[in-house]
Amino acid sequence: MNSKVKGILQVLLVLVLIAAFGIVAYRGIDSAHRGSAKNIRLGLDLQGGVSVTYEATKSNPTAVEMDDTVYKMQKRVEDVSTEAAVYKEGSNRVTIDIPGVSNSAEILKKLGQAGALQFIMNDKLKAKDGSASPKEGEEVTYDKKDVLLDGSMIKTATATTQQSSATGATENVVKIDFNGKGTKTFGKITGDHVNERLAIVYDNKLVSAPEIQSEITDGTAIVSGGFDEFSKAEDMASTLRIGALPLELKNIHDNVVGATLGSEALSSSLLAGIIGFILVILFMIVMYRLPGVAAAIALIFYVGAMLLTLNVLNVTLTLPGIAGIILSVGMAVDANCIIFTRMREEMATGKTVSSAIKNGFSKALSAIIDGNVTTLIAAFVLYLKGSGTVKGFAQTLAIGIILSMFTAIFVTRWLLNAFCAMGLDNTKLYGVQKERKTINFIGNWKKYVIISGAVVVLCLGGLIFNAVTKDGKILNYSLDFVGGTSTSVSIDGNTEITDSLKEEVLTVVKTASGVQGEVSSSDDKGVKKVTVRTTALTEDQKNAVMTQLASKFKVDQSKIESETISASVSNEMQRDAVVATLIATACMLVYIWIRFRKFATGASAVLALVHDVIVVFTVYVVASSFIQVGSTFIACMLTIVGYSINDTIVVFDRIRENKKKATSRTELSAIINKSITETLSRSINTSVTTFIMVFILALLGVSSVRQFAIPLIVGIISGCYSSVCVASPLWYLLTGKGRSEQKAVTYSKKKK
Repeated sequence: MNSKVKGILQVLLVLVLIAAFGIVAYRGIDSAHRGSAKNIRLGLDLQGGVSVTYEATKSNPTAVEMDDTVYKMQKRVEDVSTEAAVYKEGSNRVTIDIPGVSNSAEILKKLGQAGALQFIMNDKLKAKDGSASPKEGEEVTYDKKDVLLDGSMIKTATATTQQSSATGATENVVKIDFNGKGTKTFGKITGDHVNERLAIVYDNKLVSAPEIQSEITDGTAIVSGGFDEFSKAEDMASTLRIGALPLELKNIHDNVVGATLGSEALSSSLLAGIIGFILVILFMIVMYRLPGVAAAIALIFYVGAMLLTLNVLNVTLTLPGIAGIILSVGMAVDANCIIFTRMREEMATGKTVSSAIKNGFSKALSAIIDGNVTTLIAAFVLYLKGSGTVKGFAQTLAIGIILSMFTAIFVTRWLLNAFCAMGLDNTKLYGVQKERKTINFIGNWKKYVIISGAVVVLCLGGLIFNAVTKDGKILNYSLDFVGGTSTSVSIDGNTEITDSLKEEVLTVVKTASGVQGEVSSSDDKGVKKVTVRTTALTEDQKNAVMTQLASKFKVDQSKIESETISASVSNEMQRDAVVATLIATACMLVYIWIRFRKFATGASAVLALVHDVIVVFTVYVVASSFIQVGSTFIACMLTIVGYSINDTIVVFDRIRENKKKATSRTELSAIINKSITETLSRSINTSVTTFIMVFILALLGVSSVRQFAIPLIVGIISGCYSSVCVASPLWYLLTGKGRSEQKAVTYSKKKK
């Protein structure tokens, strides 16, 4: 087989795979349409889901007990969906909104009845009928003083398998991990009661009564026996996890809820994505010619693979998740830009197209790997340590990074080699790098300090201004952060709840209270409701809202409910996000330090990252009148962290390469200036492609989408600026050689 035929077959193979992805995305792989894009699970903001409300059995639970219950319930429900929202409703209720599902019974089965969990010696139990030997599943009675340990001392419980010490066979077991207090208590119990049976009681029913075989002091217990099916072990593990709550809860109602952003948000976001993607493809083709065509095909391949992966892994896609995908698309384009720039440089030295492709990929590999691995580290830490929105963002980002690396390194290379084999090897089809005049970036570092300093001053000034003029509120926090009031109006069962009807309800609430809110719908076994959540309303505002809703929709005012709701992003979740980000930043710093063998390199990259976060934060401060700080705020900041660090790594990689080529007499400033100049077109082109995607989203998206996209646009521009004008000069100044050069220049001027 000659090379031309082989090249054609290679291109056809990629096109066939893309077509297969497209068919699966459109039709699915079976009659149930599994694998189709329509089957991707969407979050509450885009599609809706199930809402479950629990009530504490304790008459007057404290605020601390309720807050702790909300947080622990959030961690439990993440087993069902990372995008679930948990919040207080009133003083003694906990509501869980779970996206992407429609069967409330199925969700309740997975969550279990959130009741009371106790550990009691088996001989202290009696069956309800009075017998002294209750069986598993039977209701039991016991004296409260005999409770040795309760569910609040359990950290987590998981179903697993192990080899039986008696038979050697694999058996299903439940592993229980206790918290600090539980570890100490459980150690004493097992030490005092070896060879006795410890009963696990849940909702006054005997779950299990395993025998204590030895003292256990490491905080981990294994419950074995009786799990003939793995699902039974999973059910018990779920029971133990749900039982580990500060309060005993009972389910009072569950219902199906509609999307909080409405169908318009999803359709406009999809349209924006399609238009933005087409514009990115056209930009790549115009800028890079034939390699741009290869990149376009590879990006289409990436989108198909991404849709399929989201389906296979059953990922719930929300607005923050879309941010992760946008970032990964930008990084996929970035990898191609690095490769194509390298190819053009190789051809400028007289290399053939075939040789330029080989050398271009080889020289670009380290920058691609370092940039993607650094961001992947951040995604991994955020997934492990974060919760809710942060975990969902990290999941889609990690998937996107892995797929984008594969398409850039393998698919694009495969296509370029195929084009070359087909005889498309004229350098005019690829473009040759023109000679670039080195720009003196380092010489202007003081100007960059002034620009960045002005942003910091603007940020601080904005915070002070907001604090003085807005009753101490330095930012415009949304419901996600501060909670507020939930107002629900019952709708006649025969009336269809449409977007226009929800908009009418929202307008009435806004007119009566003067407060903007978010609207959703629900259906609780035929009882239809439209709910508007706003920031906290006064009693007068509540009464005005209820009166106008009753008048507008001709319903009895008793059918209108008004409840105080807590923030869905709890203090603990905010803490998790901050801790996760700090750990991720530290891990990135260490990785860069190891890869570049200088602490100054990692420190410079991290400081540039902090600079970009401050710039984006300034947008929220200055534009607080129309941009709120909500759950998407966290996703936006995390997106900028990933984008900024990747852009900086590419420039640093070129500096590292040029340092190796330079002589000992070459000044560091000259090396850095040369490196920035050589990577400048790549930095601009990558920023332009990502900017296009987000700009179209801001242009066509609904208000809530626009509030998310505008700060991202600023962050993209700042990321490009900081990698060139902040990170590299910082490296120069933090490096001893850079400081000595500065002293030499100062001394030379004084001498003159």
